[in-house]
Amino acid sequence: MVAGEASGDLLAGLLLGGLQERWPELQAKGIGGPKMAARGFDAWWPNDRLAVHGYVDALRHYREIKAIRDRLAERLLDDPPSGFVGVDAPDFNLGLERRLKSAGIKSIHFVCPSIWAWRGGRAKKMAESCDHVLCLFPFEPELLQRHGVAASYVGHPLADTIPLEPPRAAARQALGLAECDAVVALLPGSRRGEIEHIAPAFLQAAARLQRARPGLRLLLPVAPGLRPLLEPLLAAHAPDVPIELLDGRSHEVMAACDVTLIASGTATLEAALFKRPMVIGYRMAGLSWQIMRRMGYLPWVGLPNILCRDFVVPELLQDRCEPEALARETLAWLDDAARVRALQSRFLDLHHLLRRDTARRATDAIAQVLEGRS
Repeated sequence: MVAGEASGDLLAGLLLGGLQERWPELQAKGIGGPKMAARGFDAWWPNDRLAVHGYVDALRHYREIKAIRDRLAERLLDDPPSGFVGVDAPDFNLGLERRLKSAGIKSIHFVCPSIWAWRGGRAKKMAESCDHVLCLFPFEPELLQRHGVAASYVGHPLADTIPLEPPRAAARQALGLAECDAVVALLPGSRRGEIEHIAPAFLQAAARLQRARPGLRLLLPVAPGLRPLLEPLLAAHAPDVPIELLDGRSHEVMAACDVTLIASGTATLEAALFKRPMVIGYRMAGLSWQIMRRMGYLPWVGLPNILCRDFVVPELLQDRCEPEALARETLAWLDDAARVRALQSRFLDLHHLLRRDTARRATDAIAQVLEGRS
């Protein structure tokens, strides 16, 4: 298995649970993170070696990442596994899967790349690389099958693990929050590049929020290894703001908060499953932004908006991701209870749609591939 970044590690860890239930003696190896390690995964390289932010960052680390992929491919070809599962990270995994598939190793890709949002040319590459794709969203298999790619809808594992009714009271108690506290969660991303580009604007927005609402509680869950990067940014951009840094605990913070200021990515779907209103912000290097903007097909970037096919939450991207606008949109959620209730109803419908016992469905599909039935 290969999982890139924190979101891939989370998905792979959940998938490993289903695989191990079906095959108790399963051995899983490759590239992974702490969630996978907790399931006994043997990580030959940590997945943070693959974490890049945009095209500029990818080019900067290209040689290192390519060397890892080449060495991994040689290792797998020398000692072929029963199957390979690439979890997200399509720029890394699809090329690897193509080599493995051509050598007769069954290759499964978990998470359909967003060919419906941008980079539709990837569909042809997937047909050449994958024996099967496990899709998180219901409209994806039909789209892939038009391009000759076998695929199954397995739902989203987060929809299985996050309760339909968020444990708000328990989360607040665990975090030392009062029921009457107004709470904003700050989630500026889980990659170094995201923190560098996005956190300054989020922290400056937090300073404005605190001035507007002096009693506001501001919580910032910190991904593993990122505290040394965040603390200087906090001192520089919000020096006198009482922002509470919490190591991990992002799900508790999402359950407890009233609204979250959040970087675009998998975390926005987590927030939607916790039925939290949000303001999505995102920035990247200017060249990366220009390239991605030209390849986009949809008017939305955030997963909640894409899945609801509507701007149900604000998106402030690139030049619009600036402190005053971020703070203004965040305060708007705190002042409009009716709007929050309407959003929560839509997110509950979305939760039901995505809740499909993903670990079992995905494991069944993988078993069929390994047995030559798909």
